[in-house]
Amino acid sequence: MSNARRGALPNWPALGNGHITMLLFRWAVLLLLLAAIVSFVFFIGTGQERYKLWGLKVLKWTVLAALGFFAVLILERLA
Repeated sequence: MSNARRGALPNWPALGNGHITMLLFRWAVLLLLLAAIVSFVFFIGTGQERYKLWGLKVLKWTVLAALGFFAVLILERLA
């Protein structure tokens, strides 16, 4: 990031590769969790099983993304 750009955004730290990876994992987990919640709300509203099944699949991927998030945290601490 150039000095001129830093002057425009004084409170933003320069992001390294590790920080960008963590930011992506956080957003992925957040969006997957939100999708699962919306799916379960649709299931409650409509009573259709397909929304519950889709919500469970998305929740499974949310757990896997969260595990990946914590794996990256642990690997960063070890390095």
